[in-house]
Amino acid sequence: MKNFFRILIILTIVIGSQTNTNAAEKVEYLKTDWSFKGLFGKFDRGALQRGYQVYTEVCSSCHSMKYLSYRNLAEKGGPEFTEAQAKAIAASFEVIDGPNADGEMFTRPGKLSDKFVMPYENVKAAQAANGGAYPPDMSVLVKARGGGVDYIYSLLQGYEDPPAGIVLDEGVYYNKYMYGNKIKMANQLSNGLVEYADGTNSTVEQMSKDVTTFLMWAAEPHLESRHQMGFKAILYLIILTILVYFSMKRIWSRIETEV
Repeated sequence: MKNFFRILIILTIVIGSQTNTNAAEKVEYLKTDWSFKGLFGKFDRGALQRGYQVYTEVCSSCHSMKYLSYRNLAEKGGPEFTEAQAKAIAASFEVIDGPNADGEMFTRPGKLSDKFVMPYENVKAAQAANGGAYPPDMSVLVKARGGGVDYIYSLLQGYEDPPAGIVLDEGVYYNKYMYGNKIKMANQLSNGLVEYADGTNSTVEQMSKDVTTFLMWAAEPHLESRHQMGFKAILYLIILTILVYFSMKRIWSRIETEV
């Protein structure tokens, strides 16, 4: 019995210390108003199109989005580029295809049915080009990281000089929102880096919000239809509840109560 209580006390101390450590390391993420949050949430089309522009001009040189096709850019619920715009976007990329009649691979302009062009041929090539680090695919990155959109949004703005006493290896950068505060990706955003097609001022905060919105859509392309379905289901249940209530009230009104 004494050994049991001794083990229980040790476990309590270990769990308590671990909880305190996690609480101490937890950083409050930056907050912003996301248009897609809530029951009636919808994606901001302008933000999605700007976010795609940031991804293309800044992120796509390292990060892939292998689950997206160019046709998705014109689909309802997404950035909703026109079909002509989506075709022009796809055609601006060179796609490796084949083999042809001679058994050789060839390049051609992209089509709507093509997946987003990968920045590297394979994982090893990606690691070799990035000092051994593998840039993660961004298709479902928002869902793969704890904190979701708030984490990605904060990470993009979290680069700082390391505090006194912290020494970073070459090619490693300090980011206060990164797990462990060390990241191998350099700060990619700076004010005015992207010239938005719609004239929006491209501050670091704006670009972070736009590209995060785009990544949220990539991970949840049917979010709007899901919200609409949820609203219809709730409305249906409310109407059904009211009908059941009045039906039961009418049925019980025919039964005489005993005196």
